[in-house]
Amino acid sequence: MAEQPPIPWTTREIIDATAGELLCGDQHRSFAGVSIDSRVISAGDLFVAIIGESHDGHGFASAVVDQGIRGLVISQSKVGQLPVASWKAGDVACIAVKDTTRALGDLAAFHRRRAQASVVAITGSNGKTTTRRLTAGVVACQYRTLSTAGNFNNDIGLPLTLLGLTPDHQWAVVEIGTNNPGEIARLTEICTPDIGVITNIGPAHLEGLGSLDGVMREKGDLIKGLGPEGQAVLNADDPRVMQLARETRKEVLLYGLSPDAAVRAQDIIEDMQASTFALQYGQESISVRLNAPGRFMISNALAAAAVGYLLDISPQAVKEGLETFKPSEGRMGIIQLPNGMHIIDDTYNANPGSMQAALSALAKADVRGRRIFVAGDMLELGTQAPQLHREVGALAARVGIDRLYATGEHAETVADGARREGLQAAETITGSREEIIDDLKNFLQPDDWVLVKGSRGMTMEKVVQALEAWAEESIE
Repeated sequence: MAEQPPIPWTTREIIDATAGELLCGDQHRSFAGVSIDSRVISAGDLFVAIIGESHDGHGFASAVVDQGIRGLVISQSKVGQLPVASWKAGDVACIAVKDTTRALGDLAAFHRRRAQASVVAITGSNGKTTTRRLTAGVVACQYRTLSTAGNFNNDIGLPLTLLGLTPDHQWAVVEIGTNNPGEIARLTEICTPDIGVITNIGPAHLEGLGSLDGVMREKGDLIKGLGPEGQAVLNADDPRVMQLARETRKEVLLYGLSPDAAVRAQDIIEDMQASTFALQYGQESISVRLNAPGRFMISNALAAAAVGYLLDISPQAVKEGLETFKPSEGRMGIIQLPNGMHIIDDTYNANPGSMQAALSALAKADVRGRRIFVAGDMLELGTQAPQLHREVGALAARVGIDRLYATGEHAETVADGARREGLQAAETITGSREEIIDDLKNFLQPDDWVLVKGSRGMTMEKVVQALEAWAEESIE
């Protein structure tokens, strides 16, 4: 069956969706889609001038009109700074709103309703993106599925994903994130999920959310924002998630290693390349080989399988969906260097929970060489940052890391935590990324395994890239 074209927009619909004011133009004009990027906007699209952290879309409004764009949504506060009179003469439809970012979300909510696809929304302190990719893989085995690109999980990224819905799509699988109270509530208002997944609740974004209880309340807004017949898919192994399960009146399906979970894993076998387990899927069991290491990856896979269970997807199809998964760059990817060493690239981001998960995976792995941990700072932890960094260092020592490198504002705190748990001072190295790279080049031997991890702002992928380049040069 041929794909159906996207659902067009009229100026009248845009006004209705955003409660905006038509400054000029024909309210019956039609638009093919919605864009916020003047560099890639297509002819026939509506341009929404977003005010972002780095760029203000209003600065590009005249340029897109010169390119031939005939519809804009702008902020009321910017009207006096823009050539609206000339746009009127040029038959351009211009709509003014109080907040263009909110208007983008309102457009997406309007489009989500008219597209008639159902929505799975995924949140959690760790594992959102991986769980979303696994879930999309499972759902796509049976349904025409749209999924978030990259980690588009905020008040701009989520709307852009939903605006990609066409009449062909039956399901959308999206992730939603948060830094501050109220963000999950707004995002669920936009996407109105039919199924809401919470992977876990841990100490992430404490600077904005204040405490673990604050994180729990914020994540719990996903359940509150479910549609009338919405169902919650919740991690039975996480105490705070289970507290939310007890508090809600929505239908709940539990997944995890707990015997209380309807979808769970048994007979687990792990190595640094994959995890094999028996997927208990209601009354059925099927063997799954997941191409990613770590118990936390199994947990993410179980969340995806639980969504499949709610959608009546067969165990065999769920297995196929899970087994086609490959970790994306910077998320526990295993890089084998030509000189016999291995790097675990988990540099995409970090918080205490994901640090613990990555260290646990390395500690449990059956490896011949030494285990080395290169840690960058975890950001956005507020006043609890020193204690949480010290705990990461202590954990590294307890699980048997042979050598610890730490860089960033809290490097000495991480090292102090490791030393207090018995790691020798000579095996706890702090310094800049460049200093750590130089020391690693002199220290590493064949069969060593190096875990590299830190928050996005620490750009720890530069350590991975430098070691890859060095290994290539060493064999030439």
